Amino acid sequence: MQRLITLILGLVLAACSSITYNLPAVSSDTDGNRRTGKFIWHDLISDDPKGTETFYGALFGWEFRSLELLGANYWVISLDGTPIAGMVEQSGLAAQQDISQWMSVISVADAHAAVQVVTDAGGRVLREPVSIGDRGVIAVFTDAQGAHFATLTTPSGDPQDSESLPQEGAFLWHELWTSDVSQATKLYAKLGSLEAVAHSGERADGSEIDFRVLRSDKLTRAGIRSLPDPQMPSLWMPYLRVESIDRLKQLLLRIPEVGGQVLVPAMPRPAGGYVSVIAGPSGAPIALQTWGSDQPLIEDL
Repeated sequence: MQRLITLILGLVLAACSSITYNLPAVSSDTDGNRRTGKFIWHDLISDDPKGTETFYGALFGWEFRSLELLGANYWVISLDGTPIAGMVEQSGLAAQQDISQWMSVISVADAHAAVQVVTDAGGRVLREPVSIGDRGVIAVFTDAQGAHFATLTTPSGDPQDSESLPQEGAFLWHELWTSDVSQATKLYAKLGSLEAVAHSGERADGSEIDFRVLRSDKLTRAGIRSLPDPQMPSLWMPYLRVESIDRLKQLLLRIPEVGGQVLVPAMPRPAGGYVSVIAGPSGAPIALQTWGSDQPLIEDL
C-alpha cells in the first residue's frame, strides 16, 4: 500500500508540475540569510479540508485563508496571524487513492543539487524543482526508505531562528521515523549540510532506540530514530507544542469530539515532556509534544 501511495503521489505531483502557481513567501521574518537544513514550512494534503479546518481551529485556533489558484484549492494556515503551514485539497490533485499526509519542507541552497543528493542516496524525485512564485523553488521526494519530504529554496531568505519557544499549537520539532537510521542520517546530513550526533534512548519496554540529531549553527534541526513499530512505513513526523501534560490530556479527550483520532496516547519522552500521536479528519498523523516555558529551546538540546 505504501508503494502504491508513493507511486500515485508521484504521478499526481508530476502532472501538476506544468501548472505555475504564485504562493506567498513562507515568512516575512527574514534577514536575507538561508538556513539550510531547517524545516521552514509544512503542507497538509487533505481529503477533508472543511473537517480539517474545524478540527485544528477547535484545538489550536488555527485560521485558514483560501487562495485562488488554477486547478487546485490551497489554504494558508495561520496561528495568531502568523503563517505556519498550508493545506491543499486532495481532490484537486486527481488522486485515485487516499494520500492525505503532512509534507515537511526543508531549506536547501540549490534545488537541483538536492535532486542529485537524494538520487545518489537511493531516493526518488516525485516532483522536479519548480518555481512557485514568491515562495521559491520547491521539489518533492521520497528517501530510500520511503519517507516523503520536500525541499524549498527561498528567494529572499529563510525565517529567522527564534529566541523564544513557539506558542502552543505551533510546530516545535521534526523527527524522521525510519527503517534505516544510518542510511537516512547520511542523506539528510549531506542534504542540509548538517552535523549528525548520536543520542541514546529507550522505549517503554526498555529496548534501545537508535536515535540521531541533526545540527547546524549550533542548533538542533531535527531527529532521526528507528521505527517505533517495524510494520509501519518510514515517515517524517512533525510535532506541535502543547504547554503541559494537563493541557495535553484535555486535548486528547476533545479530539474524537471534533472529528480526529488518538493514535498513540500520551507517554513520556527521554528528552523531556510527554508525546502523543493524533490524526485529524483526513487521517494524516501528527505528534503533540508537551514543552513547558521553563524548558530550554528544543533547538538548543
